[in-house]
Amino acid sequence: MLLADLVATSRDVAATRARLAKIDRLATCLRQLAPDERAVGAAWMAGELPRGKVGVGYAMIQAADGATPPAAAPGLTVADVDRTLAEIAAASGAGSARVRRDLLGGLFARATPDERAFLAGLAVGELRQGALAGVLVDAIARAAGVPAGDVRRALMVAGDIGTVAAAALGEGAAGLERFAITLFRPILPMLAQTAEDVDDALGQLGEAGFDVKLDGARVQIHRDGDDVRIYTRGLNDVSAAVPEVVAAARALPARRLILDGEAIALRRGERDADGLVGRPYPFQVTMRRFGRKSSRGSDAASSPPPEPGDDRALRGELPLDVFLFDVLVLDDDVIVDRPARDRWSALDQLAPPALRVPRLVTADPAAARAFLDRVLAAGHEGVMAKSLDAPYDAGSRGAAWLKLKKVHTLDLVVLAAEWGSGRRKGYLSNLHLGARDPTGGFVMLGKTFKGMTDEILAWQTRELLAREAGRDGHAVHVRPELVVEIAFNDVQASPHYPGGMALRFARLVRYRPDKRAADADTVETVRAIAVHDGVLEP
Repeated sequence: MLLADLVATSRDVAATRARLAKIDRLATCLRQLAPDERAVGAAWMAGELPRGKVGVGYAMIQAADGATPPAAAPGLTVADVDRTLAEIAAASGAGSARVRRDLLGGLFARATPDERAFLAGLAVGELRQGALAGVLVDAIARAAGVPAGDVRRALMVAGDIGTVAAAALGEGAAGLERFAITLFRPILPMLAQTAEDVDDALGQLGEAGFDVKLDGARVQIHRDGDDVRIYTRGLNDVSAAVPEVVAAARALPARRLILDGEAIALRRGERDADGLVGRPYPFQVTMRRFGRKSSRGSDAASSPPPEPGDDRALRGELPLDVFLFDVLVLDDDVIVDRPARDRWSALDQLAPPALRVPRLVTADPAAARAFLDRVLAAGHEGVMAKSLDAPYDAGSRGAAWLKLKKVHTLDLVVLAAEWGSGRRKGYLSNLHLGARDPTGGFVMLGKTFKGMTDEILAWQTRELLAREAGRDGHAVHVRPELVVEIAFNDVQASPHYPGGMALRFARLVRYRPDKRAADADTVETVRAIAVHDGVLEP
């Protein structure tokens, strides 16, 4: 298939609001892929690179885009691009940056403007085309003539939409039958959407289970007899790093298990009056137990996988607790498709309260709000509202799980912005955020490209260019005049910024034309949040 045909599908899907129309357009494209293009083509339509990040960033893309004029007519095939991306990903060692630049430059020289925009967005993870996983699953099912539920189950087990698409399109139902839940083959975790508040969550779910949302490391526990292995959210085996979790799983009265839970470091001796769970250390502290490098799920999908730590002194200094919230396999029963209330009942019989995430089942908004307030007061992230009737929908960010978290907001100053790519090409997108330093100047706290509509992108590009103070590669530095309200979850320690702090999960709420830079929040305000949360010492 020509890359141009796949790009046209991406463009059509992005411009279409109707779900069924998206599915029809994607299914048509999937049927046209050659057998050796199916896996990669489906992955690209989901905005994913099958090999992960390939070592190409904004600056390299900008250089390749400006080095040669675009091709006048389409000529690249999906297979051509896949081979070149594989070569780019394989480049390593001395001179590898030059090799990647040359390969990318050669690829862009053969690409039309639309193809360049598509490839740029794909390479840096900003390909927004409206083909969410659920839509693509339905499109694969339609193209292959198989039930969508079978495709979802296969994706849950395989964890890779390209592999599942290739099997379904090539072999139909027989191909999907190869994917079965098996011990020691980790499956994708079920994910959550966000609710505005308790009333919103109950309005969507009705009576629901409200779980304490712990800011630790998601763990999937597999057990067959005495053989226990622990996997991270990224499906990496970290059993050697978490012997406490292994021991807790071995002590449970069952032979075979797959469990979902959270491992977290808690401050010893600090339990609230109701025994809710101890006050947590910051996420970064817990992740010390998983090695020097850690991944934070979808928000750090490009990070290297954790390297298991084996420091016994660290284990003594920073013991982990494990809290379970779901059971997927229990002895000879695979129960992922059962309603949550049934899975929770099985978990209650299996594990003692000390090993279970505290949960309140209620339809009463007042009771749910009181529970959330108590959870936040104990230092935890918030709560997860979960449907009582939903199956475990692995790998899906569906509406059966809704997260309610504490949210901080700050008024910060825009210091610079980076040119976007893909659908954001031609717009200043990634904002550099700074807090005011009372002694003069501003202290950078990180970047964000989230929360921006097309209208905001157009407006901020115009306004930031009017305030341009200089350029550095793909970044445009601006006079510090525009104030933005930024929502974020918490502050983390960071060696990358002069202030030693960075905002986690920052996103734009709105611009504040009513405020001057002199009215922005100070770095001391940010530091106070970090101290309160135990990230920094007083």
